Amino acid sequence: MKTIVSCIDGSRSTIAVCDYSAWASLRLAAPLTLLHVLEQASQVSSDLTGNIGLDSRENLLQELAKLDEKRGRLAREHGQSLLEAATRCLDQLGVVHPNLLQRHGNLVDTLKAMEDDIRLLVIGRQGEHGQSKLHHIGGNVESVIRTLQCPVLVIPTEFVKPQRFLVAFDGSANGRRVVEHLVRSPLLNGLHCHLLMVVESSVEHQAQLEWATDELQRAGYTTHATISQGDVEDVLKTYCQEHAISLLAMGAYGHSRIRQFLVGSTTTSMLRWAKLPLLLLH
Repeated sequence: MKTIVSCIDGSRSTIAVCDYSAWASLRLAAPLTLLHVLEQASQVSSDLTGNIGLDSRENLLQELAKLDEKRGRLAREHGQSLLEAATRCLDQLGVVHPNLLQRHGNLVDTLKAMEDDIRLLVIGRQGEHGQSKLHHIGGNVESVIRTLQCPVLVIPTEFVKPQRFLVAFDGSANGRRVVEHLVRSPLLNGLHCHLLMVVESSVEHQAQLEWATDELQRAGYTTHATISQGDVEDVLKTYCQEHAISLLAMGAYGHSRIRQFLVGSTTTSMLRWAKLPLLLLH
């Protein structure tokens, strides 16, 4: 069975990752895997030139090797503590016996190797080293979104139980796949659904919106559909604020103006301002 994979790194987002992961696991009736990746530590150069003698250099290298070994051991122990703390948090939220994984290497490569077994990836918007910066995006987030084809839920630093969600629909083939994914998945079923197209109003666009509305309503969603004009980013921001949207669902790639979401500055801007989770679908 495919699993929900939750990335744990000790950042401000860690508790929210547990909260959203538990929420998703219970709604999907899917097992949950907690993943902590130990990034490869930079190696100290052995080319220590200067006026020190050979014996001094060898002694220094030995000391540095011991420090690296100790640093690695402490990092492993710290990661294990994070996984155990997250397990206790999940237990309180009703998710018992999650699978615990600690891996060495690059996060993106690790997730890519696991991708076939991932039903949903939950990752914090901010990484461990960005926790003091309000609008900072974790260095791996965009790389993960670009590389993986599985659904990715990018979450803020605090949990708010989703009540209503917005589908940013553009009528493209990818946009239709987003709707089809929502029809198949129980993740958001039962939540009030808003559909928004940021395009010029036309018969074609109205027909595309009606198709999406009909598909979602047949799947049991209560929907509210709107066509609006303007800058995609600004319109999405305003709509989310005015309608108290608690989750934004969107295609990771597209072929219209919404394509800017992941190929230009729009994605970075939205990831920065969004105080709500972003569900990105391919």
